[in-house]
Amino acid sequence: MKRFQDSQAFGVKRPAVVSLSVLMISGLLAACGSSTTSSSPAPSAAAPSAAAGASPAASTAPAAKTPVAATTVLNWFAEPEHGGNFAALAKGFYKDAGFDMTLMPGGPQVSATQIVASGKAQFGMANGDDILVARQEGIPIVAIATSMQKSPQALIYHKDSGIKDFSDLHGKKVYVASTASFWQFMKKKYKLDDAQELKYTGQLVNFVNDKSSLTQGYVTSEPFTLDQQKVEYGVLLNADSGYNIYAGVYFTTEKMIQEHPDQVKAFVEATVKGWDYYKDHAEEINPAIQQKNPDMGLDMMKYSSTKEMDFVFGGDAATKGTGIMTKERWEEVQKQLVDVGVLKTAEPIDKVFTTQFLPKK
Repeated sequence: MKRFQDSQAFGVKRPAVVSLSVLMISGLLAACGSSTTSSSPAPSAAAPSAAAGASPAASTAPAAKTPVAATTVLNWFAEPEHGGNFAALAKGFYKDAGFDMTLMPGGPQVSATQIVASGKAQFGMANGDDILVARQEGIPIVAIATSMQKSPQALIYHKDSGIKDFSDLHGKKVYVASTASFWQFMKKKYKLDDAQELKYTGQLVNFVNDKSSLTQGYVTSEPFTLDQQKVEYGVLLNADSGYNIYAGVYFTTEKMIQEHPDQVKAFVEATVKGWDYYKDHAEEINPAIQQKNPDMGLDMMKYSSTKEMDFVFGGDAATKGTGIMTKERWEEVQKQLVDVGVLKTAEPIDKVFTTQFLPKK
């Protein structure tokens, strides 16, 4: 199963960064519209009949508040990496927060950042580096929470290749999107200009057949397939190279924050509640995810959800709460992207993200 992201091809998952401006919004919405997942609107409460002798004011219940229609654009087809969103939908957390929520799947031709910026959706998901690049391109989005404290992105190698660290990649063949921000960082830090970049296709067959090669991937996905094929492998987690981005970051627009801060707060709180529920009830929620992505089996979903737990609930989330982000982490990634030339300048980081809508720990 191939996965891509707003910016570039990346393993069974999302990618790194290329220009977002070439993507067409209208076609994306038409392509995705039939696959959206929506909560049912809250039923309107009918006003009871006035009792004999009672005044109309005393006998008429207030009309139920109409739920707000909202859309969240996911960063790939439905999968356990969206477990918190599907839990919030299935358990009624979005409904309780006042939303008639639709979860729009992402895909290889879907730019969540542009769809949200256009006003066709209120919320979206992307990796932290994608958000920084989008802002540089003039897309006024703001990160409001993160699903993962660190990214499951990794380089996968054959176990008997002798590779132990990123510095061992000199001269090696690497199936990777050459424009990926993480790869640009690694090449500069570990002086890997002699590494042989091979076109990444989203398939594992070339990697499996060439034991001297590596491939990009996600530790929550490709290893499942490799285990089934009895391939012995090792992984170098991208975050361990020093390129430690937030993954699956939730964002909205500056305009949404200014005009509807109450809705932004309600969305973040309901989504965090969904993730906290999914932590202990993944197998209950996974069938709902599979309904929207039948190509992904429940056995793989169980594997992915188990592997992702430390990425979601470890790190700062363990002590500061689910979804937390820090200024230091954002500034570090921003500086790294400037150093490798992905970003031209470093804008004030307080414009890039906010934690004001997260539940208090």
